[in-house]
Amino acid sequence: MSDAYCSDCKRQTEVVFDHSAGDMVCSECGLVLESHSIDETSEWRTFANESGDNDPVRVGGPSNPLLTDGGLTTVIAKPNGASGEFLSSSLGRWQNRGSNPDRGLILAFKTIATMSDRLGLVATIKDRANEIYKKVEDQKSSRGRNQDALLAACLYIACRQEDKPRTVKEICSVANGATKKEIGRAKEYIVKQLGLETGQSVEMGTIHAGDFMRRFCSNLGMNNQAVKAAQEAVQKSEEFDIRRSPISIAAAVIYIITQLSDDKKLLRDISLATGVAEGTIRNSYKDLYPHVSKIIPSWYAKEEDLKNLCSP
Repeated sequence: MSDAYCSDCKRQTEVVFDHSAGDMVCSECGLVLESHSIDETSEWRTFANESGDNDPVRVGGPSNPLLTDGGLTTVIAKPNGASGEFLSSSLGRWQNRGSNPDRGLILAFKTIATMSDRLGLVATIKDRANEIYKKVEDQKSSRGRNQDALLAACLYIACRQEDKPRTVKEICSVANGATKKEIGRAKEYIVKQLGLETGQSVEMGTIHAGDFMRRFCSNLGMNNQAVKAAQEAVQKSEEFDIRRSPISIAAAVIYIITQLSDDKKLLRDISLATGVAEGTIRNSYKDLYPHVSKIIPSWYAKEEDLKNLCSP
């Protein structure tokens, strides 16, 4: 069951979905809120012990406008039987001999999809990364470059443009061996190529320390109250001229918040969760320390607690 607005009850009520009739019915007054709904789920049931040969799927994948044929190619499968194997092998050889101009793009899109899944990114970021790579590939100037670094850089730029930034270290962890320096060079190359294509600078989006806060706090297992205080503190820190990277500021704020709580975290653990070196966190903490009384929310810590913080 789910909630929906009922026009008779004049409020949000629980609704029941009748799958046989396709009706959505209010559980309190019985009013049919929606009828003849389309069931978009699969029409079959799959069991783990079924043979892999009995695939009930009767449709292919979705079309892809970035590919020449829209991704609607025909794949010749191998039927059962001796004669079938002969026919399949013959047709299969001819199909493999045929030149597929999108073979490289398909492999690149699969790699981007794998990296996106490992980072838990949404489909819009993956699609944006595919578009960026397609634009770069169309210019035919990326030959001889590190392909893994190029794909990782596309994903990094897509995250920035979709306001869901990831650190270079996070991207590097799924980049199939590409180093941070290689990804950085690939990013500069892509930005330059896209700028030459459009005739204007590429909009990358602004990175804020708050963009990383919830994810870093989740990695450390912080409670909801500490996460809320950290988010408020990092927003207030933007009012001051603290010349540190947003990631370093986020790590330093987390360090301060945890030192003010009962569940204190070691500097080493914060460094592992955020990817920021311990020395960088100390230096950022040194810059934040003079503004602690204005940054930390008053409901989270009193002045006496702030005075107990260790001086940098």
